[in-house]
Amino acid sequence: MLSNQSATPAVRLSERKRQAIVQAAIALFRAHGFDATSMDRIAAMAEVSKRTVYNHFPSKDALFAEILAQLWQRSALALDLPYCADQPLQTQLLALLRLKMSMLNDASFIDLARVAIAETIHVPERAQAMVARLGDREEGVTAWIRAAAADGRLRVDQPQFAANQLHGLLKGFAFWPQVTMGQPPLSASEQEQVVASAAAMFLAHYQC
Repeated sequence: MLSNQSATPAVRLSERKRQAIVQAAIALFRAHGFDATSMDRIAAMAEVSKRTVYNHFPSKDALFAEILAQLWQRSALALDLPYCADQPLQTQLLALLRLKMSMLNDASFIDLARVAIAETIHVPERAQAMVARLGDREEGVTAWIRAAAADGRLRVDQPQFAANQLHGLLKGFAFWPQVTMGQPPLSASEQEQVVASAAAMFLAHYQC
């Protein structure tokens, strides 16, 4: 029987290979699209055998689903900031929006988003089915708004609608221009300007 110490390097190597496969798939899906990318090409770019690719991902659809899962996970984890009843709303909201802005300016997140969006455009049913399998997961912004409203500090009847408004205020500057038009990420000062403006507009409308 292998000890934990001897098994650990093998596990780490397997995980490195898995991530190499995912990164290769992202690059090839971006460059050539889903249908024109073969598992052979993914294996070659990842510098692993085709058998290794299939050991980790039984199909190209499963590999694409992993890309969507990573995108979903990054989005959810980046906004995991609970509401605090004893802190000013503006302080909390600014911190929450800065977390989201940091995620939106992450190059690997943008790469994942480009792949997912491109495939959604080309074959909507494939991406929609995969997103549905990821399960429902409440985003941090919506949870924060709902908690603040329940505490009587925000006048919000539809927390998801209000959260979408906030997302739109940020993504109009720090996501869609980069994903669709290849614009560079915002500078630190530009990020702060967008965050501060979005928070001020939101609180001016919803704060009690």
